Amino acid sequence: MNDISGFTGLLSSGAPDDDLTRKLAAFVRHREAFSPNTWRQLLSVMRICWRWSQENQRTFLPMSPEDMQDYLFHLQAIGRATSTISVHAALLSMLHRNAGLVPPTVSPDVVRARKKINRIAVISGERTGQAVPFCRPDLNRLDAAWSHSSRLQQLRDLAFMHIAYSTLLRMSELSRLRVRDISLAVDGRVILDVGWTKTILQSGGIVKALSAKSSRRLSEWITAAGLTDKPDAIIFCPVHRSNRVTRLSEIPMSAPCLEDIYRRARQAAGETKSHKTNKGRYASWSGHSARVGAAQDMARKGISIAQIMQEGTWTQTQTVMRYIRMVEAHRGAMVSMMEADDD
Repeated sequence: MNDISGFTGLLSSGAPDDDLTRKLAAFVRHREAFSPNTWRQLLSVMRICWRWSQENQRTFLPMSPEDMQDYLFHLQAIGRATSTISVHAALLSMLHRNAGLVPPTVSPDVVRARKKINRIAVISGERTGQAVPFCRPDLNRLDAAWSHSSRLQQLRDLAFMHIAYSTLLRMSELSRLRVRDISLAVDGRVILDVGWTKTILQSGGIVKALSAKSSRRLSEWITAAGLTDKPDAIIFCPVHRSNRVTRLSEIPMSAPCLEDIYRRARQAAGETKSHKTNKGRYASWSGHSARVGAAQDMARKGISIAQIMQEGTWTQTQTVMRYIRMVEAHRGAMVSMMEADDD
């Protein structure tokens, strides 16, 4: 089942519904309206839910509120995090809306079921996971270790970590940067024309300026890799173990390859501490670590939430507050009042 059209026969009556088939076909035809990651997640959730429906003699599409409740409770029973359960509910709701059906998630029964799931999870000790922050001191240690390296991989990885921290771009956004996206300011510092992000999709795009040191590290990598006169080349391209750029690729590196950059960075920076994981995740630096670390560093410097949100292209305040909650803990009104009285 590689396409939504493969599910059009999964109706309660067991017979094809022409109107539903037409709407699902239109949904598939315009899938570019959604990000590739959202589409992949949708197909994955559909496969999981369809298998559960088949095994339990339930209807997949349209899904009744009763079946949706049972499916969400099933996800909780097999140990899925509340965030994962919410994603399943949201994507199945999206599928129903685009099929012209009433989403079962609007039912009061399903709303109560989701509140029950969240309440049980919180009381039992579940906490939202967060990427281990990659902060400015970490970047400085990494710079000291790799800045004079003769290895192309290390020069590329260092440039990548500088750009990841300086721009707060998501890993997928970093991966698709091309040489043509680079321009220089009057003082020689780099300006990146990012084009679009997960939350900003407009023709004007967004622009990211780099510091002098980050500009220098990126330029050193571009020169060493021989990418200067290759405008269509992906900036962060593969490097062969023979210390050569294997090809001037126009295809972004895969997520696992980019995650490996964080793994090598951790080793080079001497970061050996293993962090307590949340359901096996976030034991060390990962693809979101630079965003989290940069946000925390800005908060420590007293930069406003609005400015942090702008730098990271966040649209929800609660996301940023979750990232910087430990930094902001001692800036609360009560702590300030009590310490002022103690002085």
